[in-house]
Amino acid sequence: QVQLVESGGGLVQAGGSLRLSCVASGRTFSTYNMAWFRQAPGKEREFVGFAFKSGSIYYAPTMRGRISISRDNAVNTVYLQMNSLNFEDTAVYYCAAGSRGLGYSDNDYDYWGQGTRVTVSS
Repeated sequence: QVQLVESGGGLVQAGGSLRLSCVASGRTFSTYNMAWFRQAPGKEREFVGFAFKSGSIYYAPTMRGRISISRDNAVNTVYLQMNSLNFEDTAVYYCAAGSRGLGYSDNDYDYWGQGTRVTVSS
């Protein structure tokens, strides 16, 4: 069992930056693939990117160039750095942990955090 707690969301002006964190409980963090998803109001949950246990990192094409995902296995934390934020980035951001699949689908993940809300003001 893994528990995930996201933090770092908030209100930011367009063009600004935020760094989200997700801390996992337990001693097996390094054995999980970690991902970020987001869900905007009235929309389906959307893949943002992942940091696999192998070290592989992948970003959704729509966000590539503006985000960076990293993980620190020593402190059981995965990060999402977001830059040049715009109104369309307003969403609840979730981190997820899993160990199967290609990593792009929410079906590939078994554990989810409660989410942290990001609001970008224009």
